[in-house]
Amino acid sequence: MLSAEHRLRLKDDFTVALKHGTRAGTRRLVLHWTATDRAHPTRVGFVVSKAVGNSVVRHRTQRRLRHLASARLTVLPPEGGLLVVRALPAAGDATSAELAADVDKGLRRLGLLPVEATARA
Repeated sequence: MLSAEHRLRLKDDFTVALKHGTRAGTRRLVLHWTATDRAHPTRVGFVVSKAVGNSVVRHRTQRRLRHLASARLTVLPPEGGLLVVRALPAAGDATSAELAADVDKGLRRLGLLPVEATARA
């Protein structure tokens, strides 16, 4: 579970990450990253729309993504940044392993995860 200090909650923070950050996508996910000041630790937020599925599917997908993000907090830069994970419709049918592979691929494309390192969830 993500601790309160690592959760992205404010609309303005989501807007900054989505509009001004760098983006890396896969078939199931799009990751948006922007570096911020050192006053806050790295924070992670999730966007799982109705296009992903009904309420049960959306919440299951978000729980899986939250678990994957908390496992990867140790490899994200601790000096401050905003990471938004946006689920695409294909994420609703994906397994946890497929989502983990997509998160790792997106983090590598953003330069946040070394090529040889992958976090296990």
